[in-house]
Amino acid sequence: MSEAGAHPADGRADAVAAGLATVERRIADACARAGRDRDEVTLVVVTKYFPVSDVRLLADLGVREVGENRYQEAVAKSEECADLDLRWHFMGRLQSNKAAATGRWADVVQSLDRAKLVTPLARGAEEREGRGPLDVLVQVNLDTDPEEAQGRGGADPADVPALAEAVVAAASLRLRGVMAVAPREGDPRAAFERLRAVSETVRAVVPEATYVSAGMSGDLEVALECGATHVRVGGAILGNRPTNG
Repeated sequence: MSEAGAHPADGRADAVAAGLATVERRIADACARAGRDRDEVTLVVVTKYFPVSDVRLLADLGVREVGENRYQEAVAKSEECADLDLRWHFMGRLQSNKAAATGRWADVVQSLDRAKLVTPLARGAEEREGRGPLDVLVQVNLDTDPEEAQGRGGADPADVPALAEAVVAAASLRLRGVMAVAPREGDPRAAFERLRAVSETVRAVVPEATYVSAGMSGDLEVALECGATHVRVGGAILGNRPTNG
C-alpha cells in the first residue's frame, strides 16, 4: 500500500529518476576512462512507445533531448508537449511520403539515408517558421548481413560523402554528422570504429559536422570509447516498453 498522500505517479517518477541517474553515471564513467569531458556527450532519451507523462517526468528531471522512431507517435507527443523546452530527434526509418512532414516537425533528423529524401525533407524544413535550418545526420549502415542492412536502413559507407554533399547543398538543412546502429551480431567496437572512420570522411567535406550518434542501452560505453558524441538510450532509463505499444 502506498504512503498516505502519495501521488499514484510518485513511484514512476522515482523509477525514471533512478534510471536516468544510473545512465548518467555510466556515461560519466565511460568518459573518464576514455579521457573525455562529460560535456562532450549529449544524451538523447528515446521515448518510443512510452506515454507523454514519461516525457514530462524527463523534462522535470532536466532532460531536453528526446528521441522518437515512429512518425505519428512523434508528432502527437511533440504537440502535447509544446509547452516544454524540448529538442525532438527523429531516428526512425524515414519514409518518402513522410519526409516533408518530418522536416516541418523535427528539430533533428538522425536517419537520412537516401539522396531522394533530401529534397522533400528540405522542402518541409523551409516551411518551419522562425526555426532556422533543420539539423540532419546521415545514417550509416554498419551491417554486413544484406538482410539486416535492408531492414534497418542506412547508407553504404562508400555513399556517405556524396549524400553529405547533397545535404550541404540544401539551404534549409544543416549537416551535423553521422548516426549508426551497431549490428545485432558481432563486436560493436569494430562497427563503431568503422563509423568513426566514416565520420572523418564527412568532416573532410564539412568540418563542422562533428556529431557521431552511436550507442544505446547495451553498448553506450563502447560507443563513447570510440568517439560518440550522442548516445540514444531508452530502456535503461524508462524500463521495458509498454506491451500495448
